[in-house]
Amino acid sequence: MSTVSPDKRMKMESALNQLKKHTVVVADTGDFNAIDEYKPQDATTNPSLILAAAKMPAYQHLVDQAIKYGISKGGTDEEQVANTMDKLFVSFGLEILKKVPGRVSTEVDARLSFDKDEMVAKALKLISLYEEAGIGKDRVLIKLSSTWEGIQAGKVLEEKHGVHCNMTLLFSFAQAVACAEAKVTLISPFVGRILDWYKENTDKKSYEPQEDPGVVSVTKIFNYYKKFGYTTVVMGASFRNTGEVKALAGCDLLTISPGLLAELSQDHSAVSQMLSVDKAKSCDLEKIHLDEKDFRWQHNEDRMAVEKLSDGIRKFAADAIKLEAVIKEKMNVKNGQ
Repeated sequence: MSTVSPDKRMKMESALNQLKKHTVVVADTGDFNAIDEYKPQDATTNPSLILAAAKMPAYQHLVDQAIKYGISKGGTDEEQVANTMDKLFVSFGLEILKKVPGRVSTEVDARLSFDKDEMVAKALKLISLYEEAGIGKDRVLIKLSSTWEGIQAGKVLEEKHGVHCNMTLLFSFAQAVACAEAKVTLISPFVGRILDWYKENTDKKSYEPQEDPGVVSVTKIFNYYKKFGYTTVVMGASFRNTGEVKALAGCDLLTISPGLLAELSQDHSAVSQMLSVDKAKSCDLEKIHLDEKDFRWQHNEDRMAVEKLSDGIRKFAADAIKLEAVIKEKMNVKNGQ
């Protein structure tokens, strides 16, 4: 019989394990070898994470296999590179799915962020590649930028194709409301990038976790969704420190980098549930509806969100271009050029 008191056992238990009692923990990485020890439910990737992983020696075989696939499909050089990119993103996803029991998020090229139809077509291409490899669409979340066009692409994919979507680069309340009304599966409101903006653009340089503007933003979105019974779930993303993570304990999901997962696994302080449906039901938020013009106006009124959305799209696009350059160089070697 154990003589350890419940209080002492709580002190011995890691913050990560405590967090898992309140929230689904997701690993935010393309480096799938880094996630084994943390036992996340799901994993998320993006072009920047894939670029970083694709440069690691451990993953060169995946890059080489993708290039072989791209060349075998024929077509112009641009078409071969595009097919290679799609295959590479899916290849990383397939490896990640060997490590997690749940779902992987695979991102549509950020350069399509303002083209609804192209985003839908690219998403269906990625899903078809997963299905060719024996993975059903229930284990994949397609990541789309939370532009108006991206949100409407998500609506089409969910309603007409049964494809589950993860709306990313979400910074404004208007984006969150539009995603809920589109009935997408999941949103990824960013925490750390909001904090970055406030530190760069205001005199305040440090925040307690509860007053962190990113934490405040995600808490408001979570409360709004739960108060009004939306089915879309909230996955906080882009964390700068473990304080932000712990301040959102109780959020549906949190996607966390391996570095912060390591910190949480070594942290033995108590983690309390901060967000809950009961708290959300008693909040004073009013329900609103946004058509396209209302969405564009309300989002535009949030300077932080406008700047961070456009900056996020530019950065993901830039990293996609860098990854294409890596692929083109390797292709030229294979083709003897």
